[in-house]
Amino acid sequence: MNVARFEGKTVIVTGAGSGIGKATAVRVANEGGKVVAADVVADRLDELKAENPSADIVTVVGDIRSDDDIAAILAAAGGPVQGLANVAGVMDSFQPAHEIDWAQWDFVLAVNLTATAKLMAAVLPGMLDADAGSIVNVSSEAGLRGSAAGAAYTASKHAVIGLSKNSAVMYGKKGIRVNVVAPGAVQTNIQASFASALAGEVLGPLMQVVIPGVAQPEELAASIAWLLSDDSSNVNGAVLANDGGWSAV
Repeated sequence: MNVARFEGKTVIVTGAGSGIGKATAVRVANEGGKVVAADVVADRLDELKAENPSADIVTVVGDIRSDDDIAAILAAAGGPVQGLANVAGVMDSFQPAHEIDWAQWDFVLAVNLTATAKLMAAVLPGMLDADAGSIVNVSSEAGLRGSAAGAAYTASKHAVIGLSKNSAVMYGKKGIRVNVVAPGAVQTNIQASFASALAGEVLGPLMQVVIPGVAQPEELAASIAWLLSDDSSNVNGAVLANDGGWSAV
């Protein structure tokens, strides 16, 4: 592995205060990159900085649903952005369509899909100017099947894949690659609860049988860093299932 794969590059990582986002931010910084680490929780970003004092990490506390906060994230880069890892996400409460909590639906779609699209829109003009760039969007096993979450989360993560594939086609000949990582079960602090008896009845037994195991955030960060780097220069529009084989079941 080239330990300086990101030397001279600036990469924005959302959800960087914990879990997959934090592991990705640390990995990119350790490989020579400047990281703009964004998260909605200030204490988590303070811990990230304290734990990595020599890393080139600029932290931005902000809500990626906010246009102003997205602008602040872009401004913190202080120049061209070569990479974007859209990691931040929220879970639903496993409600099927007839039980959707519409306030939660709006929140989940706003964070998981709309903010992902807006962050892409923010970095793409600079990437187009440079004829180069790499974007990695985090979907989920729920983006590949209907048995991993509720209707809101499943819809949002399927849509992230569609957004990414469309963008891969639109920008591929401009030197910009857009790929997806689809995690399975990962040891993170994302909160999820079964608020539906139907979901518990239908999905509970399935999850006990088919989930191969729980991955560590660093295992996902390895895939994200690879897709962000020039090591994957011929990969565009791909959906990489980093799920321990769940998608093969």
